[in-house]
Parts: sequence; structure tokens; C-alpha cells
Amino acid sequence: MKIKKGDTALIISGKYRGKKGKVLRTFPTRPGGYPKKILVEGVNLVKKHQKPRRTGEKGQIIELPKPIDISNAKLICPKCTKPTRVGYKITEGKKYRICKKCGEKI
Repeated sequence: MKIKKGDTALIISGKYRGKKGKVLRTFPTRPGGYPKKILVEGVNLVKKHQKPRRTGEKGQIIELPKPIDISNAKLICPKCTKPTRVGYKITEGKKYRICKKCGEKI
């Protein structure tokens, strides 16, 4: 996957278009052909009604982020701070991600 945990992503389509957030988790393709998804902080929030766990405790409504498709997000380069595509470069036997706009290592 070109976007990894800890990166900053910009949402480019959908209800949350234009929002930026930190990638909390990635969900790569599994053997069933499921699409690649990412979990972004503050994006695609849904409300979940939670039952009380113990007697005397109150139930509550909590907001949880749900995964979005990776095609709806673009990586933000930490060096040039622009949304960019990701390329790869191999030097000295190691593979690095590079920014397509500024050419710097991510």
C-alpha cells in the first residue's frame, strides 16, 4: 500500500472531501478481493449506541471513525506539504517511497 499508518491524508471525494487527517490504521486486500481501506482520524464518523455494561451504568452514544476506500484519499508529502502521488525508488537494495511533486523521500 502506498499510504501507511502515521501518514497524513487528504480526502479527495465523498462527504468529507477536503478534510485532512492522520491515518490510524490500514486494511490491505485480503484473499477475498476486498478493497484496500484506510481509517483516517476525524473522517467518516458514525454514531454507535452502546448498551450499559454494568447495572446502574447509563448507555451512551459514541462516535467512531469507519474505514474509507484508499482511492478516495491522497497522501500529503511531509516535505512540500502538498497532496501527491507516491512513487518508489530502489537505492542500495532498499525500497523507498518518494513524492512525485518534489522528488523527496517520504
